[in-house]
Amino acid sequence: MKIQILCTLGPASMEPEIIRELDARDVDLFRINLSHTPLERVESSIELVQACSSTPICLDTEGAQVRCGEVAEGVILVEGSEILLSAYPVSGSVSSVTLWPESLFEALTVGSVLEIDFDGAAVRVTDASERLARAVVTNAGRVRSNKGVTIDPPPDLPALSQKDIAAIELGSRHGVADYALSFAANADDVSRIRSLAPQGSNIIAKIESRVGVKNMDAIIDAADAVLIDRGDLSREVPFELVPYVQKTIIRHANRWNRRVYVATNLLESMVTGRVPTIAEANDIANTLLDGVHGLVLAAETAVGIDPVGSVDIVLRGIHAFERSTQIDLLDDDRPERPAR
Repeated sequence: MKIQILCTLGPASMEPEIIRELDARDVDLFRINLSHTPLERVESSIELVQACSSTPICLDTEGAQVRCGEVAEGVILVEGSEILLSAYPVSGSVSSVTLWPESLFEALTVGSVLEIDFDGAAVRVTDASERLARAVVTNAGRVRSNKGVTIDPPPDLPALSQKDIAAIELGSRHGVADYALSFAANADDVSRIRSLAPQGSNIIAKIESRVGVKNMDAIIDAADAVLIDRGDLSREVPFELVPYVQKTIIRHANRWNRRVYVATNLLESMVTGRVPTIAEANDIANTLLDGVHGLVLAAETAVGIDPVGSVDIVLRGIHAFERSTQIDLLDDDRPERPAR
């Protein structure tokens, strides 16, 4: 069975030359992340990829998630300071930030805790209204543009945003047949996107929340494949438990005879460098040994400095895995056994 590579396109790779180079490496899916692609750019992105490659496109939905808006560079929230949370577009700073979707404000109450971005920034709501909320910073941390926000207690959000629905319609019009559902919570969420996608589409359910893990069997049964997004999962599951949750999902997906992919931080060092760490090589090897059917490159190819090189490294890892059943991995390079 061929191990698949899902390659996310973004500012670093949404160029004809790069797309052609990735296509030449037999990438299996080009992923367009709707969380980072404005709706007005979705159609042109699809057309560009289809003009340069025959590799299928996967539209990855925003799903039931909360994100912050644009934030000035270098913003660090200070513990004890106050901040305004707004449904209106504001220039993100230490004193105010936009959150979307707008419907989340209906769920905010005094005492709601929001964790913003991955750097530990947390705020507690002190006053809430229909489109605005005031909060106090309870944990200092950096905040960057368009990053995920975790809310406790979690808001009840629709499985698909209006932007997702519009993008699926565009994808249908252009023959896109692969769709990834972010933050799948249950089988009904999977049925919802399947009802909107073209008949016969491949639906990949992303398990990246506590509720998704809890309902993994129903989600796996309803989907054609599952994708474990370790980054978003780590917002709700302690980081030291994420590897074990990953292994459990992989076992269940294999039991249900569903393809399973793993994403996030596979080659994080290659976002800014050209050489992976041994720990990353070990992660890829163990993930493949656990029984996954594909690996997903996200930031590495979307915003990294060497998208093509990142794919080459994954290909080397897959080749090593395929050779791992051979007795002599190092051919004639093994040192002689020292005399006793």
